[in-house]
Amino acid sequence: MGDSDYSFSLTTFAPSGKLVAVENALAAVGAGTLSVGVKAKNGVVIAVDKKVKDKLCDTSTIRKVEPLFTNVGCTFSGMGPDFRVLVSRGRKQASLYHLRYEEEIPIGIISRDCAEVMQEYTQEGGVRPFGISLLVAGYDHEGPHLFQVDPSGAYFPWKATACGKNYINAKTFLEKRYNDDMELEDAIHTAILTLKESFDGVMDEEAIEIGVVGEDRKFKVLTPAEVKDYLQEVE
Repeated sequence: MGDSDYSFSLTTFAPSGKLVAVENALAAVGAGTLSVGVKAKNGVVIAVDKKVKDKLCDTSTIRKVEPLFTNVGCTFSGMGPDFRVLVSRGRKQASLYHLRYEEEIPIGIISRDCAEVMQEYTQEGGVRPFGISLLVAGYDHEGPHLFQVDPSGAYFPWKATACGKNYINAKTFLEKRYNDDMELEDAIHTAILTLKESFDGVMDEEAIEIGVVGEDRKFKVLTPAEVKDYLQEVE
């Protein structure tokens, strides 16, 4: 029997030691749009391809970068509806932490909370794994942080990473461009260039979305006008 014969049950391991449903969730991530994260000395940037196939769709209503609290935000590759659930959960946890301790939530803690929710959905009946990978970017008392959270519930800190369609080529490009002395402005340019390497079609301010957090600990989503300025700088 092959691994596919064990896909009928979320909680049944295949002989190879894999949970086939989790492998399928990772395939859903790989089929999603590309998202990129880059950590600099003084901040973090996350960028995502948000173009849509239907030209009649109002792209101004599409949000793929969302703040979780004042100092942290996230984006994703994979299934958009699953992203909304985790954003809602992350915002709730960040608010509860602030009410309890009267300070901003550390990035490692909110990433762990999201990872725990995703892991729970790999071992319970009547549910399925989340079909997304999250990129969580923020700035706390320890400095800038970038985490990737996968459908299995695994999460790791990164200097720079990518997930989604063509993520292997994107990571190869990041390995060549990244350096530890990078400033936030350079990180934004690097994220845009990484998306551009794998971009299918014309890249404009409506086709990508960028979130940035710096030393002021204020996560913000760049406006289309700001994105357009950065696009002109890298051309």
